[in-house]
Amino acid sequence: MYKIFFKDRALFLTKHIDSVLTPDFGAIHKLGSDGELKKFLRDFENNEKRKEAFIYHYNEFELLQRVRKCYKNLPAAGGLVWNPARDAFLGITRRGRNDLPKGKVEPDETFEAAAIREVQEECNIESLRIKRPLISTFHIYYIDEVPILKETMWFEMIYNGNKNPSPQKEEDITAVEWVNLQNIDKFVRNAFPSVREVIETSLNRLLDC
Repeated sequence: MYKIFFKDRALFLTKHIDSVLTPDFGAIHKLGSDGELKKFLRDFENNEKRKEAFIYHYNEFELLQRVRKCYKNLPAAGGLVWNPARDAFLGITRRGRNDLPKGKVEPDETFEAAAIREVQEECNIESLRIKRPLISTFHIYYIDEVPILKETMWFEMIYNGNKNPSPQKEEDITAVEWVNLQNIDKFVRNAFPSVREVIETSLNRLLDC
């Protein structure tokens, strides 16, 4: 199943519609023509009372590709950066919301390289090492009335440097801080759902170690 976020709302792409419906679902669509798909997507975008919607098709990957064609696609990468003790991660504040460092992938750049570069730029640190890939998140937003589907590939990283992080203010980042395990709940309450999923995925793997 794929989940695409519209700020705090979610669109689910699934082949198991009966088992994934939630009490908050506002609409269901069985994949048909491109015109019907585009209309369903626009209706969901424009009706903010609908917190969740579902599109189903027997092939989830094909369904994702069909949805991709309805938007301009923008690949991005980001990092969840832990300290060596794995008891705190780097969180940022961007436009009033808690977030994690991320940004678009440049031409001829790998996702791994982009993730490292974006963390370095947005937090003003180096000495980063990718430990493992986490998840990919999807969300929709607009630039000059053009609908964008951003896919962000997330990586778990370790920071082994001594430099104190500082925000890249040119990217509307106002703060960078170490978030310890005791303050995670407070941090995620002011974060977008996609950021919460990245943190939860890393925490679950941490517990499995």
